Amino acid sequence: MNDNFIPFNIPPYTGKEMDYIRQCVENQKICGDGDFTARDNEWIEKKTGVTKALLTTSCTHATEMAALLAGIKEGDEVIMPSYTFVSTANAFVLRGATVVFVDIRPDTMNIDETKIEAAITPKTRAIVPVHYAGVACEMDTIMDIAKRHNLLVIEDAAQGVMASYKGKALGSIGDFGNYSFHETKNYSMGEGGALLLRDETYVDEAIIIREKGTNRTLYKLGKVDKYSWILPGSSFLPSDMNAAYLYAQLQVADEINNTRLDHWNRYYEGLRDMAEKGLIELPVIPEGCEHNAHMFYIKCKDLEERSQLISFMKSNCILPASHYVPLHSSKAGLKYTRFNGEDVYTTKEADRLLRLPMYYRLRNIDIDDVIQKVKDFYKFS
Repeated sequence: MNDNFIPFNIPPYTGKEMDYIRQCVENQKICGDGDFTARDNEWIEKKTGVTKALLTTSCTHATEMAALLAGIKEGDEVIMPSYTFVSTANAFVLRGATVVFVDIRPDTMNIDETKIEAAITPKTRAIVPVHYAGVACEMDTIMDIAKRHNLLVIEDAAQGVMASYKGKALGSIGDFGNYSFHETKNYSMGEGGALLLRDETYVDEAIIIREKGTNRTLYKLGKVDKYSWILPGSSFLPSDMNAAYLYAQLQVADEINNTRLDHWNRYYEGLRDMAEKGLIELPVIPEGCEHNAHMFYIKCKDLEERSQLISFMKSNCILPASHYVPLHSSKAGLKYTRFNGEDVYTTKEADRLLRLPMYYRLRNIDIDDVIQKVKDFYKFS
């Protein structure tokens, strides 16, 4: 690889990961629900204030667990933005539900809270806000709508670890919250996620569903003399080796978060003058939202300009990335979902957005190089 090449992402690594994985091997405990899994769960619970956190094999599986716990079934409807990863919708389509999309806000790329109520029907069971780029949706409004219509709220906080809304951790506000620890996230275990439970009512059922629908956890605790099949479930437990890799990063989570915020601020200040001239648009962080610098993106004039900028950056050994293709325009989206209201911003804004390289060990000299290349493309000085 070219030494001057700047990739879009490098998974976080602190130096203790291999030591902790080695401990798992030496202790002959590498399957799920080992010591490191327990430590990760406890860290999430303390950091967010939720009643229970359960590490999972992915955020996808955490969302599928939430759909099971919410009792989503065939004929139900679930409201969410179309600008999200496919797993957000898949979890509910797998239960036989219809996904109902509403438009996004152009400032944050989050669901437009003012469009939700018009999409509610007698079949609606849940609202799924997606906290894009670790910037919170307008949760006070969403929770009020849910309360008035007796709906559940399932937070897709895949990108939201260490971010908050009015002092509350993302993932801890709704009935269920989901985190991702994929290699592209701020904290990683390769593949992995977590389900966050605010209400103690769901804890026992969640533990059973996660353990293949059995009461094996009670058996391991010595509370029953044998375990059996209790509910429909699956194997949502990650290996403790994966959990060990993650724990090394959670121990220095504040350092990682602060470093990423420094990167984000360096990008913002370096590109502010271009935004002030109207050449590009920069991210917006609403009042009351504490973001986690999960990504830094700019918005180009349109799809054509973005495509040209991507080609220019790649020719200069920098790898930026576009993001989601709105789900309602996909083959599966046309079959299993519908868009309520008009797509004013979802497709338009998705076509303009370009993510710049962002990772824990990104160097300031590299950030400055990315900034300069963006300016070179626009012939801005």
